[in-house]
Amino acid sequence: MEMPDELRLPMPDVPATSSSPLPRRGCSYGAGAFEIVGAGPLFGEVTIGGGKNAALPILAAAILASEPVWIRNIPALADVAMLLKVLNELGIAAYSGGDGTLCLETRDSRPVTASSGLIRKMRAGVCVLGPLLARRGRAEIPLPGGCAIGDRPIDLHLSGLQRMGATFFSRNGVVVAEARRLRGAVVSLRGPRGTSVTGTANLLMAATLAEGTTTLLHAAKEPEIVDLGRFLIAMGAKIEGLGSSTLRVRGGKRLAGCDYAILPDRIEAATFLLAGAITRGRVRAVGARSLHLTAILENLTKAGVSCEADDRGVTVGTSGPLRPVSVAAAPYPEVPTDIQAMWTALMSLSSGKSLVRDRVFPDRFGHVSELRRLGANITRTKRGASIHGPARLSGAEVVTTDLRAGAALVLAGLAAEGRTRILGIEQLDRGYELLDEKLAILGASIRRVSVAPF
Repeated sequence: MEMPDELRLPMPDVPATSSSPLPRRGCSYGAGAFEIVGAGPLFGEVTIGGGKNAALPILAAAILASEPVWIRNIPALADVAMLLKVLNELGIAAYSGGDGTLCLETRDSRPVTASSGLIRKMRAGVCVLGPLLARRGRAEIPLPGGCAIGDRPIDLHLSGLQRMGATFFSRNGVVVAEARRLRGAVVSLRGPRGTSVTGTANLLMAATLAEGTTTLLHAAKEPEIVDLGRFLIAMGAKIEGLGSSTLRVRGGKRLAGCDYAILPDRIEAATFLLAGAITRGRVRAVGARSLHLTAILENLTKAGVSCEADDRGVTVGTSGPLRPVSVAAAPYPEVPTDIQAMWTALMSLSSGKSLVRDRVFPDRFGHVSELRRLGANITRTKRGASIHGPARLSGAEVVTTDLRAGAALVLAGLAAEGRTRILGIEQLDRGYELLDEKLAILGASIRRVSVAPF
């Protein structure tokens, strides 16, 4: 489908194969609500798109390049569209090569101010801070927004850049950073709740153009950080230690262009695998990388779900009752925080008691009250969510509070008796491309509807 008008980028005066940066098929962002009728098991296969959490920092990293960069397998998401508009305001032109491919090129290297209206809508918008400061010597970034899942400060971003020679001041909710040229330094990314993923991304990008060597301690090990590092290396960056908690970056004066394909989205893959499990079906996620899903697959196996992996993807199947499995969301390679809401939904149908905790965002449990509206027996505790199953879920009208909470409600709706209407699906469009259409391919009864009395 095409981008909505408010998110459409003006196309540069160069040849392009499409009139829109990310053509999409058949529906529009945030159109009303999802209406789901529990229709039994899901069967079939679905192709996993490019990773949202990899695409956003990689797109921001295009600011660093002195030549055009081609980026492939970009998911058509509302967050991607918003970041592309931010980049356009920063002088980065984007045009489509078709089929999820974009070419990004700097047309004006003078702008240093990111749009407050857009950045405040998305957490990942802060990823333009490091590249702007490293390439242009100044950055003006409003405090970012995104999902309402608890306090997510950018202190580690700022303190790390300060150690590299940047100075900061704030005015009217905007952080202004300046540095004639960043210098290499030793920076720790350990925060009160563990490692900062976006902080690692920001400092990794900034370090590529800093003078000297930068060492990032307690760096995030997520596959999306590894993917960003590989993209930077493809542009000529000197980076050692990807996939470990210590990254060393030898800064240079220039990064070139490149042609790079983004990794598949492990959270989208897990979502469809959990959809297969919660509906007692058999679902294959084509393109999913089992290496990135190890903790999830191990816990699914403990819950009585069969898991098979090969070079083409991952398949799950469920026939018997689900067993209760307690999990604690934590940084990679543990169960991701982006999965804990969906795991809570799955455990509501298990035969017994389980506990779900979140060590990354301890307050990320806005989905509990809405799952209870569908009939889940969940109690919010100081340690997380205590779940007693199996529940008999029945349809109701519910509201999503954040992206992954919305996915949990979709999964519960697929397993519930009767009709479920999910409001606030603009959150889902931030992170899932054609979620309703892909679920329909698997046999789900789901459609976008206009918001009306339930």
